[in-house]
Amino acid sequence: MKPARIAVIAVAAVSAIGLALVVRAMMGGEPTATATASVAVGRPMAKVLVAARDLQPGQRLTDADLEWKDWTVEDVNPVFITDGSVPIPQAEAAAEARAEAARTEAEEDAGVEAARRVAEAAEALATGGAKADFIGSVVREPSLAGEPIVARKVVRAGDSGYMAAYLQPGMRAMAVRVSVETAAGGFILPGDRVDVLLTREVNLGNVGTPESTRSRFVSSTVMQNVKVLAIDQTTRADENEQAVVGATATLELGPRDAEALALAKSEGELSLVLRSYADTAGPSGRVAAPRSEARAVRVHRGDDVETVVMQ
Repeated sequence: MKPARIAVIAVAAVSAIGLALVVRAMMGGEPTATATASVAVGRPMAKVLVAARDLQPGQRLTDADLEWKDWTVEDVNPVFITDGSVPIPQAEAAAEARAEAARTEAEEDAGVEAARRVAEAAEALATGGAKADFIGSVVREPSLAGEPIVARKVVRAGDSGYMAAYLQPGMRAMAVRVSVETAAGGFILPGDRVDVLLTREVNLGNVGTPESTRSRFVSSTVMQNVKVLAIDQTTRADENEQAVVGATATLELGPRDAEALALAKSEGELSLVLRSYADTAGPSGRVAAPRSEARAVRVHRGDDVETVVMQ
């Protein structure tokens, strides 16, 4: 066979092979892309609550810290918080299990707390959770931006461990007895700033005064600008609530301030004085240790004698 003819056959063979590859790519690639696109479009999506920014332990969540993010239903973990618009089979099964466990407990203990857990489980099954439910919660474990919010990483008001998570690092929570009269008529709410006054009976000493006037009640400020964490077990007042009446107020104090307040509690009656929002930028903590005794000076004005208490 002549060399020229061999060259023509070789060129034709190469051209045929190249044409076959092009046709195969056109016929095989297009359906694959279409199938992929159809699968992507057809996959149901759910909205998952995620962190809008990096969250640190002790941080109190605001609306700007959370956002909804599209998530494929098949990849949604049962512990994720969804808006409830799309059914999540895994989450529904987990919620049904929790609801059943709560119902069983409610049957054994017909208390209010058990009934509340049943209602919460039923609500979670119906709605999947709401963003507003987590506003005001406290971060227990760090979360990165875009990471789904899960219950174990945040503590909501009313949950066990909320107060310990809400406390600022290095601070302590201490409760004091209050009443309507000693708590500004009930107008002191969680989150407000207060001064703590101590009213006690003091000994005037032996200054020659009649026995009936040898003691007197005095009052002094022992703490200033301290934060109220809770009134009884209320850590966040409702939006329309103007007053909270309780028997105890929980205050946020430093370790030494807590010691000073414990001593003041044993010496007399404590009262909380509400501070203005415009007057909360000053120092916080104990003012000065109150004296256990006071001195008295007799002042003579002609025939009149007056005893003046010196603190």
